[in-house]
Amino acid sequence: MSTTDWPRAIAHFDLDQFYAAVEILDFPELKGLPLIVGGAPGNRGVVCTASYEARKFGVHSAMASGQAARLCPHATWRPPRMSRYAEKSREIRAVFERYTDQIEPLSLDEAFLDLTGSIPLFGAPEIIARRIKDEIRSETGLTVSVGLAFNKFLAKIASDFKKPDGFVVIPPDPAAARDFLAPLPVARLWGVGPKTRERLNALGFFTVGELAVADPAWLCKRIGQDAAEHLLALSLGLDAREVISGERPKSIGRENTFAKDLFEREAMERELLAFADDVAARLRAQNLRCYGVTLKVRLGDFSTFTRATSFDEATDLAGPLYSAARELLRDKVDTRGKGVRLLGLSAHKLCAADEATASLFPDEDATRGRRAAQAIDSLRERFGGDAVKLGRLLEKRQKNTGTPSDRPASGEKT
Repeated sequence: MSTTDWPRAIAHFDLDQFYAAVEILDFPELKGLPLIVGGAPGNRGVVCTASYEARKFGVHSAMASGQAARLCPHATWRPPRMSRYAEKSREIRAVFERYTDQIEPLSLDEAFLDLTGSIPLFGAPEIIARRIKDEIRSETGLTVSVGLAFNKFLAKIASDFKKPDGFVVIPPDPAAARDFLAPLPVARLWGVGPKTRERLNALGFFTVGELAVADPAWLCKRIGQDAAEHLLALSLGLDAREVISGERPKSIGRENTFAKDLFEREAMERELLAFADDVAARLRAQNLRCYGVTLKVRLGDFSTFTRATSFDEATDLAGPLYSAARELLRDKVDTRGKGVRLLGLSAHKLCAADEATASLFPDEDATRGRRAAQAIDSLRERFGGDAVKLGRLLEKRQKNTGTPSDRPASGEKT
């Protein structure tokens, strides 16, 4: 295609089985084996990445290690080596930077590139994307799946279409984009999780193409205007978001080492509540949301546990962060009667607020919770960080309404 055929060219690069691929690169004897990178099953860990051989048995990232071990009992396990993965990620970033400075990293193994400005220098975007893909393979030994399209949504869909080692181009033709999307299940659209998919199926929508021809007024009456507009735009392949260059933080967190070890569960959970409140406020201040939370626990004997879980919908509210961390502490950490020396809570899998795949059928409590959180942010900005304490709100609700202490305040939904 000529350069004029691409008014905007967005590529999404997604490394294949990244952590597992790096392990295989460094230890070739692992090639072809069902490999799981993550916490060992006996330590209540979670799966970070599974090789494609392990995925055939149903193993996937964020799965509890115990469940993964039951599905694939003969798997080979490796602990994650984050510094090594970060090193390989920097090598990949260096390849990107040869062709564009418009790079939006989503994680160590995933990024959007805006190639529009690179076309006069390097040729058609298909050539540029293919060249980047080939150079990543030759220089790092890793394979990457690439999606190229005229917006971010389509590029992301395309990169996942023929994994692993895929290269899919959706040309800058709205009709071609609609034809590409039409046979896909509605679950492939951003914002459509399991519950939303069931709701759409109940309304008679199973494919993207069926949504694309839905009557807008009819759809608005049944799912609301915002949800209907969101669905219809995506089903037609429309997405106006720009690639936001610059380094996005990988996580936002807070931890504390205590002067005296904590033994009481209630005291630990009070700390986690304060951490969740602080982390959520920092997410909102940076216009970010997260799809996951990590709990860090260090005992008095310096043994350390990290446990993580993911959300179906991105959040910037303290309630979901606290509830998830508290559940991890209760169910996934055995202190063996020893005191806790350090606690930490961090939000990970970050995204810009306007990129979050929010529920298409928003919960009114969650909506009220976000408004309340923003009001608290304003009060703190005006009167100082100690003007409002989430713990104090919980205590007040208990006295006035008898609300259980383990429920989040401010209308935040667990």
